Amino acid sequence: MILVTGGLGFIGSHIALSLLARGQEIVIVDNLANSTLQTLERLEYISGMYIPFAKLDVRNTPALNKVFEQYSIDTVIHTASFKSLEESNLKPLEYYNDNVSSIMSLLRAMQRMGVRQLINMSSLAVYGKSDAELTEETEFNYNYPNPYVRTQQMVENIIADTYRVDHEWKIVNLRLSNIVGAFEHGVLGEYVTQLPKNIVPLALQVAAMQRDCIELQNQAETDDGTVERSFLHVLDVCDAVLATLNWFTTQQGCLESFNIAHDQMTSIQVLLDEVSKVTQTEVRVQPAVYQHQELAQLGAKIEKAERILNWSPKRPLSQMIEDEWRFYLNTLKGN
Repeated sequence: MILVTGGLGFIGSHIALSLLARGQEIVIVDNLANSTLQTLERLEYISGMYIPFAKLDVRNTPALNKVFEQYSIDTVIHTASFKSLEESNLKPLEYYNDNVSSIMSLLRAMQRMGVRQLINMSSLAVYGKSDAELTEETEFNYNYPNPYVRTQQMVENIIADTYRVDHEWKIVNLRLSNIVGAFEHGVLGEYVTQLPKNIVPLALQVAAMQRDCIELQNQAETDDGTVERSFLHVLDVCDAVLATLNWFTTQQGCLESFNIAHDQMTSIQVLLDEVSKVTQTEVRVQPAVYQHQELAQLGAKIEKAERILNWSPKRPLSQMIEDEWRFYLNTLKGN
């Protein structure tokens, strides 16, 4: 059985569904800070299965211990964390408390029950560097002034220290790029709050006339002045998780990290142009000034994942936007 932390969040729920589709038993824990119970209902509706769920905070180690005692868990997929570069500048203590405390609590609970198989959902931001071709060998920049980046670096260091003294662990860090898209049939996707933290939901709100415009920063050292990112379909992330689980079966003990990204970089302006094209509306923008230091480019080489996991992205940017727009329209209709 696989435990999915943050399993009702955007990425976690899609991973949960992909596991269920392959007959894998799962249990979900989520504190509902960035999610809703409606997602659990959707998962059960799509899969036609009852899904064990515990509403708890991963930082609550005693409560987490009870989940491990109740279910025969052999693997954990950890998606429960705060993930916004911009928000972390405003709420540094929340990010340190949530992201760092969560991994410590989780590793302690796993260690106590002898569960030694973990997929940790990390980020390309962990490098703390602006680069279009980051590799897994790129050294971390520990001086980058952003709390989210620093928490991700701390999490990976804690994991590395844990493995260093116990080589029975099988651990993989999947360093994700910017994740967009939704389940193809429009019944599962990103839960959009009134003030989304991600660029695509913000753009979709403008397209749906629920927001006047997007504040767009255009002082980056790129061709069009907007930051460049590698956007990846959430279902490609699911494929990477499944490939990692398959690779685990060939390993005795391991600690590896893989860049999971699209090999094509896209500027925010080009992304908004694609949103306009898909939605057939104008996504209006208003120039804004940077409040904090920004990574101008965040892209990666994925040869290691291609070679070892036999993974590569399959879905283009147009499909990412189309799938997310379809789900968003369905939520507006109350579906």
